[in-house]
Amino acid sequence: MDPDRELVDRARDGSQEAFADLVRRYQVRVFNLARVSTRNDADAEDLAQEIFIRVHRGLRAFRGDSAFRTWLYRIAVNASRTQAGRPSLFGWFRRVEPEEVGGVDPLQALPAADAVEDSVAYREAIDHALGRLSRDLRMAVTLRDIDGLEYREIAEVLGVPIGTVMSRISRGREKLRPILAEALGWTDGARSGRAE
Repeated sequence: MDPDRELVDRARDGSQEAFADLVRRYQVRVFNLARVSTRNDADAEDLAQEIFIRVHRGLRAFRGDSAFRTWLYRIAVNASRTQAGRPSLFGWFRRVEPEEVGGVDPLQALPAADAVEDSVAYREAIDHALGRLSRDLRMAVTLRDIDGLEYREIAEVLGVPIGTVMSRISRGREKLRPILAEALGWTDGARSGRAE
């Protein structure tokens, strides 16, 4: 059962309050997805606003064949695709080969999600690292590891088979490890002062 169904039905019937509740429920997730696509806060805010405008305009056509969250993410991914082709702000990072990382797994060593939100340095490192991934890998990793969608849901959002989703997430995580290791100074087995 779709946990958003009641709010969606009320919003479709014209309740601005219900739509505002849906926006509040998903605004951080949509902003994070937009941030991954645009790589800066100002553009991400503009893109998130555009996504919610598209959702509002399309709400009456939403049939409920999938969960509202899945439909919302599909709109977000499609809107994000219009951002493709913009130059990366983070092109100055050099590529790090896995053997340069010294056996440290930076993906496993990251702090809990709430601690990441509180740390500008970690947020910037994650943004930089995600910025180095191809768009397909970046979207798959973001939807899974940042937004917590299930593989099946990601496949539906991206319009690809579940095996492709699993492959993209695996490859994306593998590519993120050395990039994060360099960005956070976790080379030669050192984690820049962080304890195991």
